[in-house]
Amino acid sequence: MTSSATLLYSEIEEELRASVRALLADRCPPAAVLKRAESEPADLDLWKTLAGEIGVAGLLIPEELGGAGAGPGEAGVVLEELGRAVAPVPFLTSAVLATRALLPTRDALLGELAEGRRTAALAVSLAASPYRPLRGSQVRIEGGRLTGTVTGVAGADVADVLLVPVDGELYAAEGASVAVVPSLDLTRPVATVTFDRVQARRVGACDLAAVLRFGAALLASEQLGVAEWCLETTLAYVKERHQFARPIGSFQALKHRLADLWLDVVRARAAARNAAADPSGVSVAVAQAWNAGVAVRVAEEALQLHGGIGMTWEHPVHLYLKRAKATEIALGTPGDHRAALASLAGVPGPEGGEQ
Repeated sequence: MTSSATLLYSEIEEELRASVRALLADRCPPAAVLKRAESEPADLDLWKTLAGEIGVAGLLIPEELGGAGAGPGEAGVVLEELGRAVAPVPFLTSAVLATRALLPTRDALLGELAEGRRTAALAVSLAASPYRPLRGSQVRIEGGRLTGTVTGVAGADVADVLLVPVDGELYAAEGASVAVVPSLDLTRPVATVTFDRVQARRVGACDLAAVLRFGAALLASEQLGVAEWCLETTLAYVKERHQFARPIGSFQALKHRLADLWLDVVRARAAARNAAADPSGVSVAVAQAWNAGVAVRVAEEALQLHGGIGMTWEHPVHLYLKRAKATEIALGTPGDHRAALASLAGVPGPEGGEQ
């Protein structure tokens, strides 16, 4: 475990949060996200502003390579705010997963990603986990050309470059066939990527399990943001909604439910911050085993406590529930992470089963 001080937000992180939140409030209100979800979800204009004016695309890239030289803590703060807005931008896919895969190679593409001039996606299924990293991938390299298919790739629809891990090596490719498929999360499309002897450039070695573990560590911050928005929005609603001439939030049964949710979110914040500060196997497993379920639970309660209005398309709570459910199976399920945690802690369990 890291020291308790690292769980607190620094002044720089709070300034970054304020900048991102203000931009999202202006450019990415729930009504705008809902409208885009019905046509073209990705908001690339918003992404260019986030990358160009705030510099979020290069947070994890060292200054000598054109980035901001920040760390996972700052990236986690950005993901919290993007989660609060279910913002349809490729931060997780390009600025976290693809960037983390590229960093050991110090490839020149990092500078372009940092400036936001190009975006990249890691050609790995979003349902892959650090413990089964190549789920959904059937790609091989022959004579410098890629052949095969990867299913469930997030961010591929807006990526300029695809980063493809094959046999421990990372290749950069353009020109693959990308077919968006139906997805529960309307704000983060996934696609089937097909390579038909696509020319590829080797960029270096790739520890895919470590990349996915890092992504799972920061995904916990996005799940925290989803849960925070759902809880805060529900608290505001139950103070305004009246029944029997009193706010429904004054009923003791609802007070207890909301208090339990608040405690869950506080614990989720500690888990997310710890995973960002120390993305070790244990920290990541703890964060995902807890935060994935919390995001779903708080979103479900938000929908129910909003009553009839929460069931409508016009209210954005369904977008948050769908994001929570989608991220629950992204980069390892809670069961995957509990099993990994049990193994790391030396707790006996069923062979090959979930804990």
